[in-house]
Amino acid sequence: MSDSDDALLIRLDREARTPLAVQLADALRAAAAAGQLRAGDRLPSTRTLASHLKVSRTVTSAAYDQLLAEGWIAGRHGSGTYVTTTPPGTSPEPVDRARAAGPEPEVVSLELGRPWVGGLDRAAWRRAWRSAADADPLVSHHPPGLPEYREAVAEHLLRHRGLTIRGGLATEAVLATSGTSAAVAEMAISVFRPGDTVAVEEPGYLRAVEAFKAGGINVLPAALDRDGILVEQIPSGIKAVYCSPAHQYPLGSRLPAARRVALVERARREGWLIIEDDYDGELRYDVAPLPLLAALAPDVVVHLGTTSKILTPTLGAGWLVAPPQVAGAVLAYRELTGIGPAPSGQRVLVELARNGDLGRHLRRLRRELSERRVLVVESLRAAGIPVLGDDAGSHVVVLLPSVEREREVVRRAARIGVRVDGLERRHAGPPRWHGVAIGYTACSRDQLISVLPPLIDLLAT
Repeated sequence: MSDSDDALLIRLDREARTPLAVQLADALRAAAAAGQLRAGDRLPSTRTLASHLKVSRTVTSAAYDQLLAEGWIAGRHGSGTYVTTTPPGTSPEPVDRARAAGPEPEVVSLELGRPWVGGLDRAAWRRAWRSAADADPLVSHHPPGLPEYREAVAEHLLRHRGLTIRGGLATEAVLATSGTSAAVAEMAISVFRPGDTVAVEEPGYLRAVEAFKAGGINVLPAALDRDGILVEQIPSGIKAVYCSPAHQYPLGSRLPAARRVALVERARREGWLIIEDDYDGELRYDVAPLPLLAALAPDVVVHLGTTSKILTPTLGAGWLVAPPQVAGAVLAYRELTGIGPAPSGQRVLVELARNGDLGRHLRRLRRELSERRVLVVESLRAAGIPVLGDDAGSHVVVLLPSVEREREVVRRAARIGVRVDGLERRHAGPPRWHGVAIGYTACSRDQLISVLPPLIDLLAT
């Protein structure tokens, strides 16, 4: 604490019969009982406290002598007077109970959808933020996103996803977003009408499902097999289908080329949009990924991307590449409401890209996650446990025979300090797929190595 009675809110009643020294001692005890004073806190000197309370030093000295005699304050030569313990009759602090119980056991997260923030070059990270802060403060918002950010995104998509933004600079097709869920929420209000129906992969990204529903959109499940969405089983009468063809979330498949063509043909034939969530399309380790649907059919595809998986959710930055009518509707909504993505994260990404730090990070990220995936897959297969998912992304899936078995594995893993995701929570309706998704990015490599054996034991029994 500071040497000030203001922090203690001490009030002395000079009209009372109780001596001032007794009142002061009582007030200090009450402050400790209320948690304003804790063991180890330094008390003001008797001279300082007397000055603040406008009493003689005799009063403060007498109060301190009383508390010293009671044993809950002590003087340290050359340092001052400190609280040594909680006064009798007061409740112990919760933090003290926790400390007495010992440290919390380490919990290792193998949950999916987490980035590898340990791989961020902290010097580059700080440099980007400093450079972003050097830019002049904005005097108005930019509904489409900062021009330099949209240019950086267009360059990123060209280099890392093979998407050429048609019409030159990304002045119309690319919009900044606050992330995938935010983009879906905007589209649910601006592009669609209440009562419209959208199909979403099941299992899939439930935040997108909830964002659609919040906008008054009906959501129907789109069935999958091990190769991804079943195009012929997509419900009819919809306005759009939401899917993740590059790396299905969460099963991890890559939609075959024939199905991509069939999906585009059906969208054009029936007049609906394809919303392509490319949440981690940059993370492929075996071959170059198939071209984006947005490159195949820019007239019917809305492409969504994010920095949350390749960098960190801290930036709150993503992008939307859409046909003119969709981009125009989103922009009109932003102009009307004043809602739009924050520019700070956009500026940081621009600086990371401008200095080459983004490209270096992606190379480092792919190398590290590729090695981690090999470690996880080989360990599972050595134990006779099949793995579902392409050589990509930041997680693998182990299928299980029932939802009960899935719940058991998740529960038992938690007991040994390991958090894994069950597929049940990736379904909007009754679960059709059962198993666990094992992420390998949120923890350190040492942690991953240490928890794999007990987790494999759980899965194998």
